[in-house]
Amino acid sequence: MAQARETRARLSVAHGVPESEFEIVAIATAGDRIRDRPLAEIGGKGLFTKEIEEALLEGAIDLAVHSMKDMPAKLPEGLVISAILPREDPRDAFMSLAASNLASLRNGAVVGSSSVRRTAQLLRIRPDVKTIQFRGNVETRLKKLAGGLAEATFLACAGLNRLGLADKITEAMPTEMMLPAVAQGAIGIEIKQGNAPIHRLVDAINDETSATAIACERAFLSALDGSCRTPLAGHAALDGNSVSFRGHALTLDGVHCFETTRSGTIGDAARMGKEAGEEVKARGGSLIAF
Repeated sequence: MAQARETRARLSVAHGVPESEFEIVAIATAGDRIRDRPLAEIGGKGLFTKEIEEALLEGAIDLAVHSMKDMPAKLPEGLVISAILPREDPRDAFMSLAASNLASLRNGAVVGSSSVRRTAQLLRIRPDVKTIQFRGNVETRLKKLAGGLAEATFLACAGLNRLGLADKITEAMPTEMMLPAVAQGAIGIEIKQGNAPIHRLVDAINDETSATAIACERAFLSALDGSCRTPLAGHAALDGNSVSFRGHALTLDGVHCFETTRSGTIGDAARMGKEAGEEVKARGGSLIAF
């Protein structure tokens, strides 16, 4: 909802019309409703998009607002991502009431996470910790943490920033230590393909820099046929006309990590991501089979 409100505010400013001209329709997805099981067990990333995309295809809504990290590599036929908003902080946030940073977390501590990527990367850094499932929205997970169900957890810095909870972050994890999920921190606007009026409407709030980075990262995801069942991470950074990309896939236990980097111009961004994904897939083989 915070992302939908941000989209509405940006559209209002871009087109010089009151925010009341844009109606927000709340749609609960299976991913929102089912919070007691790992996503990988109940269908993966599409659980956060299916009902919303059905409403879009049926014409019940004109555009859909998504966290791009929740979007499957392949979109339903007839739908396209028409705009990417300016990206928020892509890093992961270490959250703990028991330690000032990950390094100082006690040996054997219990860490809650529902993300196979975060869990695998955590176990690679700190193989001594014990991990447990930790699902729910931001508020729910913070309550679980306060209730002592775990000594630490991880959330996205972007979500905490958008909710005004940046002061709750114990440590923003450097990307060199914990590589973000593909497209983490980015909001995407999905519309019906060929809907020219809506495309023109949302094109006014598209951020080219963020869109280029996300195109690179999602090309990496697509080449790996990525889902939430295998730990994948990728991050593209732009500096003028240059793009640098780092991506990897891990085994669930964090023991094996297949990493690659690329650099090039913004015009090469999607190609770079695709080639990086193909390399990682070839190197990982059956260890990262989807």
